[in-house]
Amino acid sequence: MRPTRRLFLLALVLAAQLAVVSAAEAKDLVVFAAASLKNALDEASAAYEKETGVKALISYAASSTLAKQVENGAPADIFISADLDWMDYLQKRNLIKADTRLTLLGNKLVLIAPKDSKIDHVNIAPGFDLAGLAGNGRIATGDVRAVPVGLYAKAALEKLGVWAAVEPKMAMAENVRAALVLVARGEAPLGIVYETDAKVDPGVKIVGVFPEDSHPPIVYPVALTKEAKPEAAQYLAFLRMPDARMIFEHYGFDVLVKP
Repeated sequence: MRPTRRLFLLALVLAAQLAVVSAAEAKDLVVFAAASLKNALDEASAAYEKETGVKALISYAASSTLAKQVENGAPADIFISADLDWMDYLQKRNLIKADTRLTLLGNKLVLIAPKDSKIDHVNIAPGFDLAGLAGNGRIATGDVRAVPVGLYAKAALEKLGVWAAVEPKMAMAENVRAALVLVARGEAPLGIVYETDAKVDPGVKIVGVFPEDSHPPIVYPVALTKEAKPEAAQYLAFLRMPDARMIFEHYGFDVLVKP
């Protein structure tokens, strides 16, 4: 075979391989998801990839951060928020497909301490001395101005009448997992996170559960973005199926939709 002919065939093979790679990358999905979903959604997405061959590339952060990124043109196919407000934010700007929106999961708000803490059980009720429990330390949670877990935490503390006393002690993190790390490392003696986060970190323990009527319901709405790939609808449907349901329930989430 002449060298020019050989080079030509080699070029064709390489072009074909690049086309396959590009096609594979083209059908990958980009998911923007609340940080508290990481363990469960990673496992659910791995199951989805095994079943369909479609990979979900997931970006985890505070729902507020992700919503702003979508607003600024980030190429996400699916958005999963840890509260209704940030999904509403995108819907009002016509950045999601409203007819695909559904409330997928529920969660609980808990008070945590490092696993070796002497604090063991806290009766969370109106007027409880959270500031006294923290002593000279801080209470870690998400930014109470924007991050969902922080918004839930502030609402609960206000409802219980202790916000004024604890506000100076709040250590506001960029997302719930960052707050979790502060407590697990002993950098904060207490933290307010979701129950599911506390359950996946052996460095912390739950010392109290906030009454459900002390804050808005903790729910996770999900929707396709306005520019979502066609394959994204199948991923969204999978999140409602029994296999995904079992995974979410294993990590402590309440599944709020029927298959």
